[in-house]
Amino acid sequence: MDLPFTDIPGRRERQLKRRHNNPLFAWPPWIAEPEDLLAAQRADHAELERFRASFRELMQRAIDLPPDAGSDLVLSLKEDLERHYEQACGLPENQDQQKTAISKLLDVIMRVMRRHSDQDPVARQELTDEAQARALHFRLLESPLVVDLLDPDSPIGAHELLPALLSSPTEEVSAATELFDAEQLTRLVSQGETLLAQMHEHGLRATKAEQRLGLIRARLEQYEPQDVWLAADPT
Repeated sequence: MDLPFTDIPGRRERQLKRRHNNPLFAWPPWIAEPEDLLAAQRADHAELERFRASFRELMQRAIDLPPDAGSDLVLSLKEDLERHYEQACGLPENQDQQKTAISKLLDVIMRVMRRHSDQDPVARQELTDEAQARALHFRLLESPLVVDLLDPDSPIGAHELLPALLSSPTEEVSAATELFDAEQLTRLVSQGETLLAQMHEHGLRATKAEQRLGLIRARLEQYEPQDVWLAADPT
């Protein structure tokens, strides 16, 4: 039976869709029931409604911020804006308008902070580094898989990490591999090889999963040989 998955799901529905009838997660595969999907969609929608209320309050805080606001107020607002951007990336439905509004406010805050650091080269460099790190972070958050992995209440359990990676679109896997160091990638490659061997024992083809595992290997190969050797060394 085909389940009515939404076009832009939230994090719970995304993970349910990954697991549904997927032998990479379990054998025999787990089959989601309509009530499982409905429960995930309801929970995702409830999270969306909480975000909408919080987002409105945040925008009002930005509007009400006095011109002479102290650094503590400005930094608190900036942190909450960044947190709401992360949340928006994981929500159901299209959140581009909210993300754009947050990005514009962050740009305004960063311009003000740069003006205040004109006479301090160290502070200017720190702001530049912060802006670059934020840009990279926001780029990675365009991947639903990355969003789900980074979420404090991630729907992806530790035992589901590898199946989720091997089941996701290639562009999401490529982005997600940037989250791991050499040791973690080495472990994922080893576990992936074991999992695919088990799939073959069941007579199952796993061409796409093999391609995803290849992306993880390619990311591991970008590390220095010494890093990879240390990651693989049990001592």
